Amino acid sequence: MKYVDEFRDGKVAKGLAAAIAAEVRDDRRYNFMEFCGGHTHAISRYGVPDLLPPNVRMIHGPGCPVCVLPIGRIDLAIKLALEHDVILCTYADTLRIPASGGLSLMKAKAQGGDIRMVYAVTDALKIARDHPDKEVVFFAIGFETTTPPTAVAIKQAQAEGLKNFSVLCCHVLTPSAIMNILESQQARELGTVPIDGFIGPAHVSTVIGSRPYAFFAEEYRKPVVIAGFEPLDVMQAILMLVRQVNEGRAEVENEFTRAVTPEGNTKAQNLVSEVFELRRSFEWRGLGEVPYSALKIREGFADFDAERRFHLEYQPVPDNKACECGAILRGVKKPTDCKIFGTVCTPENPMGSCMVSSEGACSAHYTYGRYKDMETTA
Repeated sequence: MKYVDEFRDGKVAKGLAAAIAAEVRDDRRYNFMEFCGGHTHAISRYGVPDLLPPNVRMIHGPGCPVCVLPIGRIDLAIKLALEHDVILCTYADTLRIPASGGLSLMKAKAQGGDIRMVYAVTDALKIARDHPDKEVVFFAIGFETTTPPTAVAIKQAQAEGLKNFSVLCCHVLTPSAIMNILESQQARELGTVPIDGFIGPAHVSTVIGSRPYAFFAEEYRKPVVIAGFEPLDVMQAILMLVRQVNEGRAEVENEFTRAVTPEGNTKAQNLVSEVFELRRSFEWRGLGEVPYSALKIREGFADFDAERRFHLEYQPVPDNKACECGAILRGVKKPTDCKIFGTVCTPENPMGSCMVSSEGACSAHYTYGRYKDMETTA
């Protein structure tokens, strides 16, 4: 398929692998974090680690929106469905995230909750129009990529006078998470790993642009290369990071020039700014409380804020003690370091959030890498 196959060409991949091998230095290790779950999926699916020298290590970051949702946020959504008798709408993977008491949204649906999978927030708006006698709540998750459509839906609901529609907002922000990984005392106490550079997210960067990453390059002396999601994109980004490290540079470079600009999508940014404002703090699975890392609905749109409408109060809930998702999201551990990986915890029966989405490190590793690892260690 034109425009896709050209970014999956095996001969070009081998050429890039040879270029990376020629440039890495034998006297050092290179630890690069791919922040985005889309990159994690591509790296596992196309076997990128097999093409890299042994001293180049890819570390999975917390860039999977399903993976970083803490249990307490899922509990709020379940409470809305089971106790407030709302029609709860959300994206497919969200239904399977483990919550308290062995529940998930899917299991809450089996208990009688009216919980519906939607492909877009506009589907939730339609359900609200079609059921004026029922409260309809859209459980909104995701990074900067999925936030503008939620903002549009809230503005549209206000313009229509749609009184039975509201949003449980769990949108989170990429730059704050990267900063937390680099400097948070809490994150250091939970465990850290040395990071020499970042592969910046693709879709997020189409919205926010490349400029927000300049701070990390300048303040922390960590190079950032924004890359597309295809395997050749990732390998080119790795080559660019190796060169920066070898040359002592720490800059923001844009491999994904076909979609990302320095300023990003200013129209989308303005929409988000109009409808949302920063939360003072938000809990991330694996990172703990991260200041100014998530959004809440502004006072001017308070009628569409499910937390206010239903007087919801967030309560943190500890993760399953056997699950290593938190450490995996910080890059401290690999999926195979978890004792329940691939046995008790599988994509069909996830015990932790990293096994739910195809962008989760555990799910990607199980699907594309687990059996090879078992053979290697046998």
